[in-house]
Amino acid sequence: MLKKEADFRNEAVLKVAELMCLAARTAPKARGLDLLEIAIISGDTIEKLSKKMKEIGERESHATFLRDSENIKQAQAIVLLGTRIKVIGLKYCAFCGWPNCAEAEKAGAICAYNTGDLGIALGSMVSVAEDHRVDNRVMYSVGKAAVDMALLGPEVKVAYGVPLSVSAKNPFFDRK
Repeated sequence: MLKKEADFRNEAVLKVAELMCLAARTAPKARGLDLLEIAIISGDTIEKLSKKMKEIGERESHATFLRDSENIKQAQAIVLLGTRIKVIGLKYCAFCGWPNCAEAEKAGAICAYNTGDLGIALGSMVSVAEDHRVDNRVMYSVGKAAVDMALLGPEVKVAYGVPLSVSAKNPFFDRK
């Protein structure tokens, strides 16, 4: 039997994406409160996300969104990682800018620990991609478009996207 890499490349990238999702889920979270939403997109959904990013780029005159909208088309898959927003009820913190969690919740503030947990999970996720030598890059533009499209659900307010590629050179760096 002869099995060429090109025949299983996309399937292998999707397996690594699944492992990345598990790493994000098991990452430490403040007070053990898990507010993460995680998904993998590929194929037509990447194309739809690219169109949304282009729309944002044109509407906001934002070159990053325009550049990234083209760049993600080179991904075999994209892992989306977002967080729902919920105060965690600390007695003293005020990292969000409000004196306590009750006032922050009334104001709709984004809890610093929600985004902190998101960052820790993101680090765990990309380390799995690196361990498997899958090219990747953390992109806020992908996450913002995913939030606008409610790909992770309507409660997710902050997200990132990590496009994945296996090719001779990482297409997500040295971009135009």
